[in-house]
Amino acid sequence: MKRQFADLHLILKSNKIDENIQLIKKIKFLGYNLLGFSSNNSLDKHSINLLRDLCKNLEIDYISRIDLSPKTRNELKIKLRKVRRKYEIVCVKCKTKEIARQAAQDRRVDLINFPSLSFRNRFFDRNEAELVSNNLTAFEIDAKPLLVLYGSLRAKIISLLRRETVIANDFHVPIVLSSGISESILLRKPREIAALMFLLDMDQTSALDTISTNPNTIVLRNREKLKSSFVAPGIRIIKEGDC
Repeated sequence: MKRQFADLHLILKSNKIDENIQLIKKIKFLGYNLLGFSSNNSLDKHSINLLRDLCKNLEIDYISRIDLSPKTRNELKIKLRKVRRKYEIVCVKCKTKEIARQAAQDRRVDLINFPSLSFRNRFFDRNEAELVSNNLTAFEIDAKPLLVLYGSLRAKIISLLRRETVIANDFHVPIVLSSGISESILLRKPREIAALMFLLDMDQTSALDTISTNPNTIVLRNREKLKSSFVAPGIRIIKEGDC
């Protein structure tokens, strides 16, 4: 079966609609089938709707996504209650260990992302992975640092990500590779992006899964959950009738 390639984390710019349009057109040209960009940036509703329509016209499957950057556990819980039924992908940016642990054990979270490039501020350790493995949450890696960093900084992030991918694999935590890119010059074909995972000691099949099977599985699962007929995992309303 032909792979359906996804980039769940394209970063669009506010007030630069023409650049965003070119970015999405290039995504189509490169061979991606699914595209997600965060709805909580500074884009207004009109711009988001325009870009969604563009995706439809280009036959790109648009994925609604929101990124949460809470400062406390309680703030995360409140935000999850508000957004879970509104978006197909909910990602939590884990900037503290407290948030990382809470996100790992909350089934409403689809992706956990660690934006820091510092070892001290990355919290995807074995305890985190064990918590995540009990849910359906995936570990998201942004490709951008691997493309733009050089020298010792690049070697450092490769070392960090290699350690984290080993931990994820040990606990069977799915990995999603997204671009995290806002500049069209940095965009690469799906298989070229997947090849970056070779730096993290991944085999070809597993690397391709990070940009196809894994993100697609999350999207399909959540779309089922967002249907009005969904009650709980394994439970659906088949037909409503008079009592």
